[in-house]
Amino acid sequence: MKLALVLPGGVDRSGEVRVIPALLALIERLARRHEVHVFALHQEAAPGRWELAGASIHNIGSGWTRWRAIAAIRAEHRRAPFDVVQAIFSGSCSLVAVAAARLLRLPSLVHVAGGEMVALHAIDYGGRRKWKGRLREACVLRAADVVTAASAPIIDALRALGIEAQRVPLGVDLQAWPPLAPRARRGGPARLIHVASLNRVKDQPTLLRALAVLRNAGLAFHMDIVGVDTLQGEMQELARQLGLEHCVDFPGFMTQRELRPWLEAADLLVMSSLHEAGPLVLLEAAVAGVPAVGTAVGHFVEWSPAAACCVPVGDAGALADAIGALLTDEPRRQRMAEAAQHRALAEDADCTARLFEALYRHVCMEAQASAGLAGDVEPKP
Repeated sequence: MKLALVLPGGVDRSGEVRVIPALLALIERLARRHEVHVFALHQEAAPGRWELAGASIHNIGSGWTRWRAIAAIRAEHRRAPFDVVQAIFSGSCSLVAVAAARLLRLPSLVHVAGGEMVALHAIDYGGRRKWKGRLREACVLRAADVVTAASAPIIDALRALGIEAQRVPLGVDLQAWPPLAPRARRGGPARLIHVASLNRVKDQPTLLRALAVLRNAGLAFHMDIVGVDTLQGEMQELARQLGLEHCVDFPGFMTQRELRPWLEAADLLVMSSLHEAGPLVLLEAAVAGVPAVGTAVGHFVEWSPAAACCVPVGDAGALADAIGALLTDEPRRQRMAEAAQHRALAEDADCTARLFEALYRHVCMEAQASAGLAGDVEPKP
């Protein structure tokens, strides 16, 4: 098959920075058996084209991006027809994918992978904050042949809007990120890690306030907050105000290769997000043998209580209690790590590719059947 994938970005030329590892793993697996063209809306400001993970990357760039993306898909279709058009992320990506598919009379799929279904007005985040976004999502998602999402909470949110979706988690590439058996805690302070961009959605203030509660309770720990800082030092300043400068570090962005030893050294991953479709790092930590505590979003909801521990969103006290309880119950911590790893290994990148390929075959067969039925209809006299 010839596949068109529409993404916002995550496919940098380097393959290391400004990438989404789970998407690269999916692209690489699809490209083993199919011709894959990725239409990246905003990877770079200027239009460009390069090869990555066995696929052709078409960077659309700034200025009339959606219109030019549709035109680029149509131009490539004229060179050799596509079989399927898929958006990874809704919003602009789904609008481009579904519109192009309709124009070319092709089946379309949309994978909801971000904040498309939420409206977090306090932080100005989410695809449903304004009526235009709500209207766009209602029209586009209903026009897609198949809608998928990574976790049950997103499936439930879509169902509440009258949209049936299928669960397809974005799994970990076990070749690039091999499994490591869960390990017993070593002596000394607990090693905690948080991996996310410093931004409003990840809600690091709740994380830091939870750490202050733990510090005041006498728990010895060290937390590494790994990720690019989009808040111009606000979180570092808050850590200082809370007296956490001696037990919290901000090492900044890391590539996957750089991150791996930091995760392996951790006793616990801690996430404090207001919203997640995943998060992917929960799966990566699980493969590396590290259990996780986080807020009740995405996979945390699905995996709790056996394979992860989740607490109410924005509740620093509950987050602190959950961290402390798990760190003081080593048998439970190890059981949770083993259960999490079992789940992550069962839904790895190979599984993701198989699930999407099955959906591609299904929609193509349905399209062919519909075309055949249409051909059987005799014109009216």
